[in-house]
Amino acid sequence: MTDDLGLLLEVLPPAIRRRLDEHTERDDLIEVVLDLGRPPEARFADSVADLAEQPVTREELDYVVERVGRFGQDNRAGIERTLHRISGIRNRDGTVVGLTCRVGRAVFGTLEVVRDVIEADRSVLLLGRPGVGKTTLLRETARVLADDLGKRVVVVDTSNEIAGDGDIPHPGIGRARRMQVPSPREQHAVMIEAVENHMPEVIVIDEIGTEAEALAARTIAERGVQLIATAHGNTLENLLQNPTLSDLVGGIQAVTLSDDEARRRGTQKTVLERKAPPTFDVVIEIQQKDRLAVHHEVAEEIDYFLRGAPLNPELRVRTRDGKVRIEEAPEIDPDRPPAGSLQGPRSAPPMRFPGVEPPRSQRSHGGSKVTSGPSSISIPGGRRDLRHLQRRVRIFPYAVSRSKLERAMRKLHAPARIVNDLPEADLVLTTKAHDRRQPRRLRDAQARGTPIRVVRSNTVTQIENFLIRELNLRPQDAGAEQERALAAVEQGIQEVRDNDHPVELPPQMSYLRRLQHELVHDHGLTSRSRGEEPYRRVVIYPE
Repeated sequence: MTDDLGLLLEVLPPAIRRRLDEHTERDDLIEVVLDLGRPPEARFADSVADLAEQPVTREELDYVVERVGRFGQDNRAGIERTLHRISGIRNRDGTVVGLTCRVGRAVFGTLEVVRDVIEADRSVLLLGRPGVGKTTLLRETARVLADDLGKRVVVVDTSNEIAGDGDIPHPGIGRARRMQVPSPREQHAVMIEAVENHMPEVIVIDEIGTEAEALAARTIAERGVQLIATAHGNTLENLLQNPTLSDLVGGIQAVTLSDDEARRRGTQKTVLERKAPPTFDVVIEIQQKDRLAVHHEVAEEIDYFLRGAPLNPELRVRTRDGKVRIEEAPEIDPDRPPAGSLQGPRSAPPMRFPGVEPPRSQRSHGGSKVTSGPSSISIPGGRRDLRHLQRRVRIFPYAVSRSKLERAMRKLHAPARIVNDLPEADLVLTTKAHDRRQPRRLRDAQARGTPIRVVRSNTVTQIENFLIRELNLRPQDAGAEQERALAAVEQGIQEVRDNDHPVELPPQMSYLRRLQHELVHDHGLTSRSRGEEPYRRVVIYPE
C-alpha cells in the first residue's frame, strides 16, 4: 500500500500538521475536515479526533487552497502525482468555507479475490457504498490488465481519483493510459472519444451516473471493448430500481400478455421483463473491503428475479491469512418463489419500478408484446431423439444450478441452450432427489410429453457427464485436454518445489487456465497468467 501521506500533510496549516504527525493512528487516516468556524477534525477508520481547540479560520482555508491544484467544476482539486483529493464547500459567493482532504491510497493485491472474473474478458460493473473501496479496486484492475495481461487499457478519469492529479498518471495504474475529462458533463463524450481515437481493448470508468454515460457505455460494449466501471448503488436490486442507470443491466419494462400467453405462463397479464441485453455481463457488489458478492450471469439472474426468485450471488471472502473463500449461491426451488416476490400470486398487482409504466390495455387477440414459445417437434414413438437434432437443444433446469449448467455447456461447446419456460423445453434436467419426489413441475413436464433427464447430484462433473451422454459428445473432446492441463500443473508444482524457481506451463484456453490456478492454490502456491491469446499460459511461483 502506498499513500504519499507526507505530501498531503504539507498542504495543511502548520499547527494541524504537527498534531497529525504526533497522532498514534496517523497511518489509518481517512480524511481531514476543515470547516470555517469549527474545530478541524481527523477521521480514521473507527474514530474521529479534533486537531485543535480553536476553530478553523479563513486564513487557514486560504493556506490550503493556495497549495493544491486548480479546483474543477466538480469542486475537487488534487496534489500532483498523488491520489489525494481535496473537495471544497462554497458559500453563495463562491468562496470556500469548508474543505475535505481525503487520503488517496494505491493498494496492491486487492484484485486477487476476483481476478479470475476480471481476466475472463467480460464487462464488469462494481457497486458499493462510498468509501468501501470501489475506486481502489478499479485502479488495481487497470494496472493488472495493462501490466500482467499486456492489454491496451484506457482510463477515463473524470475527477482524477483513479490516476491522480497532474499530467503524469500515478504509478498505481501501471502502463494503462489515462484520459482526463475537462468537465463531469463531458464524461460520456470522452468515453466515446477513447474508443474512436485510441483503439483500447479495455476502458476503465469511475462513477457512471447519468443517462448519457449509460448510453455511451452501451455503445462501447457493442463495439467489443471490455468495460470495467463503477456506478452509484449498493446492490444489483438497487440498480434495477434506478430509472437512470437500470439500462446498464438491461432495464425493465412492463409487458401485457395475451390471455393465452398469461394462462400458459401461469401469471397475471401484466408482467415485468428485461428490456435489452445488459451492458455489463457481471456485477460485483463490494459489501466490505474483504467481502464481495459476484453476479456471474446478470441477464439470467434478472430474468429469474422478475419471475419471483431471489437474487443469489456467489460470495467471496478474503480471510485473514490472505486466502479467498468462495461460497456458491444457494440453490432455488422453482416451485417456491419467496414471499413478496415481484410477480407474486396470480391475482397480485406487479411491483412498480420508477420510470416503468405499464402499457395501455391491449386486446388479448392482438396486443401481446410477447410471443408464445416455439411449437413442439413431432417425435416418432413419443420420444425425442435429441442426439440427432440439427438445432441447439433447449434445456429447462429444475433444481439444477443454472450457472453450473451454463459453465458445463461453455466448457464442452455443447449445442444446447437454457430456457426459462417449460413449454419451450426439449427436455427437463433435474436431480435424482427431485425426480423421486415428483413435484408439480415435473408432473407437468410428463403430461406434456417432455423428456425428463436425471443427474445424481448437482455438480459440474455430473452435469458434464449428462451433456456428453445426451448430446453424443465424445468424452475425449471434453476431458482429455483437461486431464493433460491438470497433469502439467502437478508436474510444474513438483518442479517448483524441487528447484525453488518459477515454472511456466504450456498455453491453455481460459477455462483450463482457471482450473490450473485453482489446483495451484489448493497446493498452497501462487500463480499468474502471462502472455496474450492464444499463447496465454500459467506461471507457478515458489512459496
